Amino acid sequence: MSQNNSNDKTAMLAEIAKINAVEGFEPSVFAVDYTDLTTGEVRKRLPVMTQIAWFRMKYPEGKIAVSAVPNGDCFVATAKIYPSYKAGENEFLAEATASRAPAADKPSVSAREWAQTAAIGVALRNAGFGLQFSVAGEDFSELAPDELGLLKPAPTADTTFVPVAVKEEEKTTAVVTEMPKRELTLEERYQEAIGLVCPLTKFAGRTLGDVANVEPGFIKWLAEKYTGDEKLKTAAKDICEYAKRQAA
Repeated sequence: MSQNNSNDKTAMLAEIAKINAVEGFEPSVFAVDYTDLTTGEVRKRLPVMTQIAWFRMKYPEGKIAVSAVPNGDCFVATAKIYPSYKAGENEFLAEATASRAPAADKPSVSAREWAQTAAIGVALRNAGFGLQFSVAGEDFSELAPDELGLLKPAPTADTTFVPVAVKEEEKTTAVVTEMPKRELTLEERYQEAIGLVCPLTKFAGRTLGDVANVEPGFIKWLAEKYTGDEKLKTAAKDICEYAKRQAA
């Protein structure tokens, strides 16, 4: 490659880096290395969580709409990126789909949440959040669960069914050992929380995610002072905790 071509490429990359620029925020600080399985070359990739934080800074009133449906042995997720929660259904900046199947070597990873995260990452990349990197978003199934915090140790509790001796008159009662439930990650709790519909008069019918975008102080009030529905209060706490972690 000639010196002129190299200079032209550098100049173009500099221009690409200006897309969705936010003063005081440098996404390259959060980029991680990944190894191309074909060439062995080490490149830079921007994780989904950084993309989401970047998007929130660029569009404080923005909305990420994501859904997932089962399809055979996997989940297919669709994500749309909106500049504002007030935008119409078709007024999105970008969209993307992704599919993920359960991983035999990662039994605690939710295929549904995995597919949703992958779709969000690709949609944000399509919207310009990370175009200056070799890859932006969750494209590498063998790496992503660990980096996203979705991977938890497999349960170690003994869940084997053990025969129990019972009296003749008690044989109609089944003896079952309950399977232990996997504890949700903060990211999973946050995704559930922002989809919860607020029942209170001021924001009735709107999701907590929408409310957090327009009046975050109300979410803080719910988390700290609200004494009504415990599920609503817990959801508000999860949103606040997630926001603090993103700001750290």
